[in-house]
Amino acid sequence: MATKIITIDGPAGSGKTTVSKALAKRLDWIYVDTGALYRGVAYEVTRTGTDYNDDNALESLLATLALELVNEAGALRLLSSGRDITDLIRTPEISMLASAVSAKPRVRAALLDMQRSIATKTDAVFEGRDMGTVVFPGADYKFFLSADLATRAMRRHSEGSGQSLCEVEKDIAKRDKNDSEREQAPLKAADDAVLIDSTDLTVEEVVGRILQEIG
Repeated sequence: MATKIITIDGPAGSGKTTVSKALAKRLDWIYVDTGALYRGVAYEVTRTGTDYNDDNALESLLATLALELVNEAGALRLLSSGRDITDLIRTPEISMLASAVSAKPRVRAALLDMQRSIATKTDAVFEGRDMGTVVFPGADYKFFLSADLATRAMRRHSEGSGQSLCEVEKDIAKRDKNDSEREQAPLKAADDAVLIDSTDLTVEEVVGRILQEIG
């Protein structure tokens, strides 16, 4: 029996993570945070002191990388060579580095097979920035979440990053620019994606709209 895939893309702070988790729970599907994989690469780049602009050094790191997403008591955890790094990849520094690292073709190729392999095994909600455009162009349902910059910054600030609201807003704006202008898989909505502006919507309202779309 073929598995079903829902992709939810969008910029930082658009609510895609919270919505994706809630949707997966309602459907009893698995939720896959693909951004965590790129953060995992960024973390290992930092930990090992790898120059990610050096193709050979990056290739060597990727050859030994062993990232794994595991479900523990309903929570998705990221392991690197068996070590849980979930709580180490959510810093502003790792976020910005993940944006830069994700622009590297070698990194995207390495993680592409991993993501598609997951999709062959179970129904899943994939959250990211290029899920509907590059990774799963044939997904059963595609959604693209957006929200205005001020709202997205407030959401991220409320998560307690330790930054001021102004700093968070500047970081998000910078990441928006980096993600949208990169040559490899830029952040954009798939042509056949359903667009949802979450600025004035609750999580439940967004999930409700998605459930209506997928019937």
